[in-house]
Amino acid sequence: MSTRRKHVLKEVVETPAKQDDTVLSKVDGIWLRTFLLVTCVKMLLIPTYHSTDFEVHRNWLAITHSLPVKEWYVNTHSPWTLDYPPLFAWFEYCLSQIAVFLDPEMVKVENLNYASPNTVYFQRGTVILADMIFAYGVREAGRTFCQSVNSSVVFVLLSLCNIGLLIVDHIHFQYNGFLLGILLISMSNVSMVGEQTSVLQGAAWFAVLLNLKHLYVYVAPAYIVWLLKSYCLNGGKFFKRIFTLGLIVLAVLVVSFGPFRTQLPQVLSRLFPFKRGLVHSYWAANGWALYIGVEKVLSVIWKRLGWLGDAKTAVMTGGLVQEQAFLILPTPTPIVTFLLTFLATLPALWYLFHKKHYMNWKYFVRCIVLCALGSFMFGWHVHEKAILTAIVPLCVLAATDEEDARTFIILSSTGHTALFPLLYPDNLSPLKIILSLTYALMSIVTLTSHHGKSLLRLHEWLYVIPLPLVTIYETMLHKLLFGDRLPFLPLAFTSIYCAIGVTYCWILYYCIYLRNNVRTDDKTAAGKSRRQRLKDK
Repeated sequence: MSTRRKHVLKEVVETPAKQDDTVLSKVDGIWLRTFLLVTCVKMLLIPTYHSTDFEVHRNWLAITHSLPVKEWYVNTHSPWTLDYPPLFAWFEYCLSQIAVFLDPEMVKVENLNYASPNTVYFQRGTVILADMIFAYGVREAGRTFCQSVNSSVVFVLLSLCNIGLLIVDHIHFQYNGFLLGILLISMSNVSMVGEQTSVLQGAAWFAVLLNLKHLYVYVAPAYIVWLLKSYCLNGGKFFKRIFTLGLIVLAVLVVSFGPFRTQLPQVLSRLFPFKRGLVHSYWAANGWALYIGVEKVLSVIWKRLGWLGDAKTAVMTGGLVQEQAFLILPTPTPIVTFLLTFLATLPALWYLFHKKHYMNWKYFVRCIVLCALGSFMFGWHVHEKAILTAIVPLCVLAATDEEDARTFIILSSTGHTALFPLLYPDNLSPLKIILSLTYALMSIVTLTSHHGKSLLRLHEWLYVIPLPLVTIYETMLHKLLFGDRLPFLPLAFTSIYCAIGVTYCWILYYCIYLRNNVRTDDKTAAGKSRRQRLKDK
């Protein structure tokens, strides 16, 4: 792709400084060495623990290889049914065509919980190879958004060395890296609003992403508003441009869902399973974790006061919440979570669309982060891994702006700590603590040096510094203090403590976003006023 990046808006044209070939070569060298080093670490993790998600994806290989297309979203032989969009199913189908040569038993539907050595090496290897797309996305985003060698290097380190992806993809087992790579590629392209081909390519990439993992629909409003504001309404070709964008999205949808056109209700029921309950057995560190925490405290108080029967109390104190009704507070429903998510993202979208004068790519990326955080905070049945959708785009901004870097340090430290309970075997406890400290220290030292100042306030340090202790309590201290009693407490404590940090970051980042909008509008208006006075003279 072209290294020349233009950001053209209706009233202001911003052209980033063009990096010469020597600078690009230096950054590419660091990018490649970092990627290869991290890949070596990933290869060392191949024999480690993997979660039930490993069997989920093995079963999807079997479904797409052994069954006709019409049965992919109908088959229930395994509890791990196919619940990703059709493009991801086709991705699994392509992988299965290779898997059958390495171990034919791997792609048999009846072989539940099958994990031969060849199966492990193959599935781990596909995640590592798919991360090449993530690496390419990092390279493109760095060339687009970072205008100096230092900021490019910082972004490369923060993104490629992200321990959240290392935990979720290469130990726990998922394919988040290449999906986030596509997101970065898409962000890079649609930000070049002066180059029509790049914008259309970015829209196509995002349409593909939605058809690989539908949960990225939560950041789609940021794309819609950005493309409408900076592309469709800019240049006097509104109907032609919006028709072209619509045609691209429609084409991707037809390719993806076309083979399942007679099964759309069944496919959609798999993609949006509202019967799963508000939260997982391990609560994501979001607003609902705090809500459930309040419910737990109130239930204890109500019990002490004799306002609850023993049977009802047992429902809420016997473990972690899954599908149970709340006893004290109102029970949230899917429509309530949808409305709260909409309201949580609406101000960011409103300000992005109504930006009057100066606007560049930072407002777009910040809006993506806020949409991701809003959906994470209030969405239905949110996965703890979804925090990565906010952390990875924020890497871009952390490398270019000190206020974003401040938020990144808190959010990444908190979000990654909240992921550690996914690695529950005791022998992984030292690894969790080492990873936590290494990435947190690298981020703090790198960003502090890059921006030339301490980034966190005192109260923020007081929150971030104890985060490793949260992991130590969850993995070791609780057993020493309580034995087998209160088995839900370590996970509940981790969720609630981390939820406080995520909530703080969401509020803080909204303040940064809205404050910067007001500042730039005031500066631009003042500049216009000065220029007008000079003309009058």
